[in-house]
Amino acid sequence: MAKMFSLILLFLVLKLSFIFCLLSDPMCFWRIKDNENYLGDKEADCFFSIYTKHGYVKNDYYSGNLDKQVTPKTILFISSVYFAIEEINRNIHILPNISLQVKIECNLMLDHMKGGLSLKRNEIVPNYYCKNQRSYLIVLTGPLWITSYKFGPILYFSRTPEIYCGYFHFLSDQEQFPHLYQMTPKDTSLSLAMVSLVVHFRWTWVGVIITDDDHGIEFLSELRTGMERSTVCLAFVTIISNERISYFKMIHKYYHQIIMSTAKVVIVYGDKESPVQFNFMLWKHKNIQRLWVSVSQFDMITMIGEFMLNSLHGTVIFSHHQSEMSGFKQFMQTVHPSNYSNDMSFAKLWWTYFKCSLPQPNCKTLKKCPTKTLFKWFFVPPLGMSMSETCYNLYNSVYAVAHSLHEMVLQHVDTYSENNGKILEYNSWKVFSFLKTIQFVNPAGDLVNMDQNRKLDAEYDIFCIIDILKQYGLKMKIGRFYGHFPNGQQLFMSNEMIEWATDIKMLPSVCSMPCRPGLRKYFNEGKAVCCFDCYPCPENEISNMTDMDHCVKCPENEYANTDQTICLKKVVTFLDYEDPLGMALAGVALCFSVLTAVVLCIFLKHRDTPIVKANNETLSYVLLISLIFCFICSLLYIGHLSVASCILQQTMFAIVFTVAASTILAKTITVVLAFKITVPGRRLRWMLLSGAPNYIIPICTIIQIILCGIWLGTSPPFVDIDLYMVPGHIIIVCNKGSVIAFYCVLGYMGSLALTSFTVAFLARNLPDTFNEAKLLTFSMLVFCSVWITFLPVYHSTKGKAMVAVEVFCILASSAGMLLCIFLPKCYILMRPQINSFNEFRKIHAKATNIN
Repeated sequence: MAKMFSLILLFLVLKLSFIFCLLSDPMCFWRIKDNENYLGDKEADCFFSIYTKHGYVKNDYYSGNLDKQVTPKTILFISSVYFAIEEINRNIHILPNISLQVKIECNLMLDHMKGGLSLKRNEIVPNYYCKNQRSYLIVLTGPLWITSYKFGPILYFSRTPEIYCGYFHFLSDQEQFPHLYQMTPKDTSLSLAMVSLVVHFRWTWVGVIITDDDHGIEFLSELRTGMERSTVCLAFVTIISNERISYFKMIHKYYHQIIMSTAKVVIVYGDKESPVQFNFMLWKHKNIQRLWVSVSQFDMITMIGEFMLNSLHGTVIFSHHQSEMSGFKQFMQTVHPSNYSNDMSFAKLWWTYFKCSLPQPNCKTLKKCPTKTLFKWFFVPPLGMSMSETCYNLYNSVYAVAHSLHEMVLQHVDTYSENNGKILEYNSWKVFSFLKTIQFVNPAGDLVNMDQNRKLDAEYDIFCIIDILKQYGLKMKIGRFYGHFPNGQQLFMSNEMIEWATDIKMLPSVCSMPCRPGLRKYFNEGKAVCCFDCYPCPENEISNMTDMDHCVKCPENEYANTDQTICLKKVVTFLDYEDPLGMALAGVALCFSVLTAVVLCIFLKHRDTPIVKANNETLSYVLLISLIFCFICSLLYIGHLSVASCILQQTMFAIVFTVAASTILAKTITVVLAFKITVPGRRLRWMLLSGAPNYIIPICTIIQIILCGIWLGTSPPFVDIDLYMVPGHIIIVCNKGSVIAFYCVLGYMGSLALTSFTVAFLARNLPDTFNEAKLLTFSMLVFCSVWITFLPVYHSTKGKAMVAVEVFCILASSAGMLLCIFLPKCYILMRPQINSFNEFRKIHAKATNIN
């Protein structure tokens, strides 16, 4: 059941692909594998010898060797030449009353190796004749460069120019090949095009396979330069030897290089006729899957009937741009014997390839063709976009010859001679000189410039080939590269075609996974720049893009988010009344202020009672009033800060607490003096009666005011912002200004409190009927404990918490003094039955009897 479902699904995919190809032609077309042809896509070397005749004459001169080792590509080469010649001969605007004719010889190298060339030299070599044989205007050769290299000197000696239409080779040396014009331009932009593709898909770790020749080495040098400029690294470089013996010695090394590399993308360049194809057949057998990036000459079928570059990921092919020849498809489908006068016709050759029986001369249809053959017949035009690169070069070469000859005829440069009545013979070298400078627009609309010095950088079509079924592949045009466009605008990719049929975008070919935003690259010494580790950005620094070399520091008023990918505005914060903490502290301060005022009212109401009089009534009032101000001054720490509030914070806090501490000291000294003068023989009565202890308060306060004046005069407090104390927040605080002055003020206040505590502690054992020394001792103990604890806690907190700690210490120490000193007294004042002198004497007597 599952197998049936898979077959149905595969059929649907194939059908959809078929429909898509029809709708998107010429963006997409079929590639057919041929397992029955042991030659695969092997290209035959051919000579297309051009000559002229009067009037319109059909081509009927064919060599008997055309049917030897015929492959589909060879048939397409031949058909492209015939197609161009028939178009020209029917065009009244080019060479009127003159027809171009062609003689075709193929597989010359095969004949040469068999020794047949010397026997038929006068038939094969143009312009080599002993009788009244025709001489040829020009010879088109291709696609194999070795043929031009071997037979070039013979053509030169026979005074016949040559146009080489195959893949570019170093045949442009005018000293060595003065008779030869190379139609295919040098691939000066190919390395840039491939690097642009690699950068587009963000592949940074790429392997390279080249053949060991001048072409491969030069390409590798240009590719390496482009990759270094774009921060793309070479994972490995495999140089395939052209010598069979050396190749088989190194074949295991080649295999080890690619199998051990983590690169998923491999660029292939060089001579396809080298042993490199054996590598790919071996790797196919070993199931080595890579995304191959290569040129059109490697878009071929091997002798085992598979694509040379075969991969599950697909193969990307760069081919020189060529426009669709609309009439070529119709030409291919209407070829039949009645168009030609010779039995050995192109139609016979075509039908022989498809293994169909040859129809009668007046028939125009194929007979007894198998289904597979018919499929090939109807879909041959989509093979290679109707014309391959070499076919297009042959097509343009024929037109270049026609335009050159036409221009020469118009200028009456040369007179022609007639041979055998109709054959016209022109000066080949004069035609050749016109050809090297001419430019024209071909029927497809492309500008063809034959001047090598004025040619623009090449344009490349980018194809992707994927396998669909065992016998068929799908070839899609996914992009284009314009070499003459400005940098950054040269590559165009069709995202729709890529996403529809391939997973190229999802293929990672990197040495190290990209560093996500928030991380930075850390390069390891001795390794390629594409191999790195990812480290988090330092504090308050961000990286908002992938693969950043350095993190960017956030501005002072911003902070990095948790992922360290963006800078956020810092929140301005301070201890506000709207904050729960600020609201609570303000509420406590107001409550204790009211409570202190209530205590003051109680004391004023009971000012004639012994408990109030016995403990220096005036000092009690001063202490209560100072405590009210202590509670109120804490409110200056809450809310929006200003310079005035900062100055009042510190000065009011210091002065009112000094008044409170000095008042307690005065009360303590008063208690000590009160008990000392009750002992007979003492002369301290005058000190108590004169109110000397009361002078402690103004003296101590004046000293504190002087310290505060010095503080304000040198370095007063001011409003400050702290950008770094709490991440993500701008803390508005009151800067103390002079830290030394602040601690001097705080230390002076602490020394008063410590003195008061010491004196009260020494007086704790005095008779306690009217003695408040124990209460003073305990209140100073609370006060000192609070402020001693304040110092470490204050320096260990940040932001609003620091202010809250300071406010809490003010409230706690003030509340400690209020409750410890005045709460017991209020308890007595609120019970009138014990608030009398007689009751105090009874209590004291009872305590004495017990002792």
